[in-house]
Amino acid sequence: MSSSLSSPQVRAVLDTIAAEQQRVDAFEQPKLLDNMRNRTTPWTPEELVDACAGGYYAAPADIGRMLYAWVRAIRPHTVFEFGTSYGFTAIHIAAALRDNGSGKLYTVDLHEGKCAAARDHLKSAGVAQYAEVIVGEAVEVMSSFPEWIDLLYLDGWADFYLDVVRAAEPRLRPGALVHADDTVKFAAAALPYLDHVRDPANGYVSVAIADGQGLELSTFTGTSGRTGS
Repeated sequence: MSSSLSSPQVRAVLDTIAAEQQRVDAFEQPKLLDNMRNRTTPWTPEELVDACAGGYYAAPADIGRMLYAWVRAIRPHTVFEFGTSYGFTAIHIAAALRDNGSGKLYTVDLHEGKCAAARDHLKSAGVAQYAEVIVGEAVEVMSSFPEWIDLLYLDGWADFYLDVVRAAEPRLRPGALVHADDTVKFAAAALPYLDHVRDPANGYVSVAIADGQGLELSTFTGTSGRTGS
């Protein structure tokens, strides 16, 4: 059986997103980085959404393939993604779920226009049935999320990683994989999150992986007296 990533339908959508990202982000990313460097007060989620409205900022292609590999290997029932954008990584995850034959991705972003585009991209790629795109603030969505989570992918703003993972912890299945991107690119913002997952007392085994932008891969070991099913 060949990978869905090799199908013309999926490949065409991923290539379209990647090409548009390369075109748009060449102009938008320098403006965003200048905006961030000049910022002297904490961002709100809504302010960051507005600041990023003009760009794509998708994860590198290697991260997409890594996510596909994780999902094929661990065969999750439920995947939760913080930071949908235009659906580049969501398509990789959903393609892996399709190839597994089961599972569902829930991907959350505050930008309504990007969420609408992500839904269209998932549909065009033929994997929409394996993904639900949710417009909302990730911590708020997580507060009423009904499922046990097997894989948590963090690729929104690193400033909010700690808030999201804390909100997720009551719903993380023991052994769940937590993948956080941009931990070097946005090192100062990611530091509270990294301190949390690198402390064994918080129920994680964690390792940093150097990929240029930085990613932290952690497994949730569970907490005393807590079980999953």
